[in-house]
Amino acid sequence: MFKINDPKANIRNIMHGFFLAVAVTVAEPSTILPLIVHHFSDSVVAVGIFASLLKGGAIAVQMWAAFYAQEYKRVLPYMRMVFFFRWFSWFLIGLAIYFVGDNNKTLTLWLIGIGFFGFSFTAGFGAIYFKEIIAKVFSKEYRGRTMANRQIWTAIGSILSGGVAGYVLENYPAPLNYAYLFMVSSFLMAIGFFAFGTINEPEKKEIRKKESSFREFLKNSFSLLKTDKRLKNQIIVILLGFSYLLSYPFVILKANQSFTLTGWMLGGFITIQMIGSIVGSFFIWRKMSDYKLMLRLSFIFSILAFLIAFFANNFYMYAFVFLFLGFSLDGFSISGMNLVFEIAPEDKRPIYTALQSNITSIGLFFPILGGFILKYAGYNTLYIVTIFMISLGLYLTKRL
Repeated sequence: MFKINDPKANIRNIMHGFFLAVAVTVAEPSTILPLIVHHFSDSVVAVGIFASLLKGGAIAVQMWAAFYAQEYKRVLPYMRMVFFFRWFSWFLIGLAIYFVGDNNKTLTLWLIGIGFFGFSFTAGFGAIYFKEIIAKVFSKEYRGRTMANRQIWTAIGSILSGGVAGYVLENYPAPLNYAYLFMVSSFLMAIGFFAFGTINEPEKKEIRKKESSFREFLKNSFSLLKTDKRLKNQIIVILLGFSYLLSYPFVILKANQSFTLTGWMLGGFITIQMIGSIVGSFFIWRKMSDYKLMLRLSFIFSILAFLIAFFANNFYMYAFVFLFLGFSLDGFSISGMNLVFEIAPEDKRPIYTALQSNITSIGLFFPILGGFILKYAGYNTLYIVTIFMISLGLYLTKRL
């Protein structure tokens, strides 16, 4: 029997976040991933491309997923298929590094890229299904709390993973250490997938009969976008929130130029960012139901992070960069999801979710632009552009 705000659903949501974080932290876009790519290529543009691949593949399918999801009474069976393909893609990356590795660096990069794309491509379906499930099993007031609880345990998982990653990176040679991290973490990821896959999902009462063609669906969806001013403004603001990704993957490379990075320092930066996530979620985000204010605060913390990064030249200054990023990223995630729930009618929720997720996901490719800015203009220009874009997003929150 279904029970809204069921504590068991809360625990399964938390377990999913915890074990997924334990796994994905081994390719953290701000610390470990740039070093993995840098091992196989000297190109900073390549670092930006791979940072985008880790999440950017989701753009391609979210509207397609929403087209079908609008008439699904339950989406959990499809979510379970997503879980399997995400797990397989992650495990494939570890196999590629282990069996190919330095023997053919170009091929290894291609295989890593395929794995990242598969992991994020299937997440495009998962993003629609996940938000649909969360909206159905938790009330508006409880959603902020359960997602903040999830973020707290996600951060704890990342801290634990960061410590283990630091040990592995310090004590095993590259690239075998990267292979070990991916293969072992894939099995921990599977635990979280299994937990969320057993949530009790109710049938949806208000559903829409899908259009006769995907083309007609797209036409109707973008007509909706033109007429709903709040949704349009919200998408613009949240897209600007992704501007932190212009610089995010390159902060650690700048730090590596300023002082000698060790495996323990990398693990330490991950831990500090996750401490920021825990502190922010426990003391700020979980107590808020004003998601517009949450979004504004997230912009402010992000601006502070890159202002410090502009002047940073030692471990302690970079520690504050990652601490403030930890505050801001969870706030962006929680506020963005709940803001679209607030304005979306139940029968159109997959469409609203897909429109916002799909368009704002363009921001996941900002690291590529950031790579070109860094290559041709340097770090100072990159940080100035990043701060300007984030500040513009903060200013435009007045429109919401």
